[in-house]
Amino acid sequence: MANSIIKHVSIIMDGNGRWAKERNMPRSYGHRKGIDAVKKIINASLVRQISTLTLFAFSSENWIRPTNEVKLLMTLFRESILNNMESLHENNIRVAFIGDLSKFDRALKKYIHTLEELTKHNTGLELNFAVNYGGKWDIINAVNQAIGTKSHSNEIYINKNDIEQNLSFYKNHPDLMIRTAGEHRLSNFMLWQHAYTELYFTDTLWPDFDEEKFDDAIKFFHNKTRKFGGLKSVKQIEQNDK
Repeated sequence: MANSIIKHVSIIMDGNGRWAKERNMPRSYGHRKGIDAVKKIINASLVRQISTLTLFAFSSENWIRPTNEVKLLMTLFRESILNNMESLHENNIRVAFIGDLSKFDRALKKYIHTLEELTKHNTGLELNFAVNYGGKWDIINAVNQAIGTKSHSNEIYINKNDIEQNLSFYKNHPDLMIRTAGEHRLSNFMLWQHAYTELYFTDTLWPDFDEEKFDDAIKFFHNKTRKFGGLKSVKQIEQNDK
């Protein structure tokens, strides 16, 4: 049975293109339907009182996709922000974007900044979108920032905390990672943060991933005993700390 609650869920949203292909539709149709699934899972997270949801929306490797598809994805980012900004704010959701935003055009960066500023004082679900994000980039960037900080002191060694504090997301690592569409790999997503995350893989394509499928993943998590490399479960550790 469960020995801890889920605080943070991360998701690799895979399968939009295959979903569209199965229906003899263009990939753009699949990506638009994928946005509907995003809304569904955000609402499901609110109902299930999950505190943090991190969605892998666009990887640093996705730039090598066909130019037309990349342009479409950038357009969908802008549209999604504009169309959902007020709703996210009204639902007390705090939105943040993690990744290297420097490659995005000025307009998209402005929309991202506007949404983050609008919602930064909200106290409900923390919703993170990983865009132009790569786990290796994140670690390298954190190390370089830590080196910059150390250069002004007598310390020369970098420790775990130095890296943790400079990651694009470091406050609470994911408890459960979900990947849709049948692939069984992390694809360079939050490599450091997923060190002891429970990994759940489903053949369901992302546009078909709904509340019921989400609950299947949560049930999987609750049937796990998390020990983080030790011999005691999380529940035992929490009891000993009281």
